[in-house]
Amino acid sequence: MATEIVIQLALLLLTLAMFVAVHKLPRQALNKLRTKNRAALHTNRHFVQGSHLLARARSTHHRAQSQAHAKSALIEAEKALSLSPKDPTPHLLKAHALHLMGHTASAIRSLDLALSPPRVRSLSESARGDALVTRAELKLAMNRKRRVDSAVDDLVEAVRLSGISDKATAFCLLGECYERKGMREEAREAFQEALRVEPGLVAARQGLSRSGP
Repeated sequence: MATEIVIQLALLLLTLAMFVAVHKLPRQALNKLRTKNRAALHTNRHFVQGSHLLARARSTHHRAQSQAHAKSALIEAEKALSLSPKDPTPHLLKAHALHLMGHTASAIRSLDLALSPPRVRSLSESARGDALVTRAELKLAMNRKRRVDSAVDDLVEAVRLSGISDKATAFCLLGECYERKGMREEAREAFQEALRVEPGLVAARQGLSRSGP
């Protein structure tokens, strides 16, 4: 008799525990979803504000104002990253702000983070291609020989992407890379590809002229 009472009591406690779990777990999942959505909302707000500031920094011809807007854009990017560190888009915003502020090496590091797995998987082809081109351009701006091969890798990958927004510039930069490496034929082909995409691209025409007949 005592054994039956113990078993019934155990079953009652198990039923009660299951009842609590069934009602508690959905609430925990809902709270987690709400927290995630709230973070995403605030991240997007900081990103949009930072993008507006970056556009203002690029449009003004007054250096002090441009630098001030770029710094404010950087602050917004940092706020977005504090909320969503796995999101690549704030890293892209941060890279562009740093570039405008003259911090090329730091801008490249931010692009490295945006293009690193698993973040890069959430970027569209267009965004990934543009980021690769920007990173290659910054590497070339540093004017270091060891950066050229890395820039070539970025640009070769970028021109393979169908969604890239400025393929002509990518081919033109690729031609400049080959020029620096002394690969005249490859440079010429890259400049020709740039002109096929955008016939009026002056930099490509100049590059083609440098590469010889």
